[in-house]
Amino acid sequence: MIIDAEGQALGRLASNVASLLRGKHKTNFTPHADCGDYVIVINAGKVSLSGQKWTQKEYIRHTGYPGGQRVQTAREVHEKNPIALVEKSVKGMLPKNTLGRAIFRNVFVYADANHKHEAQTPTEYTIKA
Repeated sequence: MIIDAEGQALGRLASNVASLLRGKHKTNFTPHADCGDYVIVINAGKVSLSGQKWTQKEYIRHTGYPGGQRVQTAREVHEKNPIALVEKSVKGMLPKNTLGRAIFRNVFVYADANHKHEAQTPTEYTIKA
């Protein structure tokens, strides 16, 4: 499935992508199995955040050394790598186990409308508001 992220809210987009990746829209959904679809997200660089989230939302990581906590705002993450915002939010909505890591390999995020999956003839999926 292919999803256009232009103008979409980040959280709503990520929850829909995570649901499609897990296969929760299918009748044969099984929680312990990978029965989801491959998902292609295009125009990830044009995703939107509401309110003051561009400056107030923080992404925290730690280098592993004492005093090594690093903080970046959503705008800084977006300017450095626009794909990372969508990938981090989708990964956070997947199970935190081996299955979640395997399912995350089925999502492909692109900053613009160009992608390399035309040969697979992906179907268009629209997010319901």
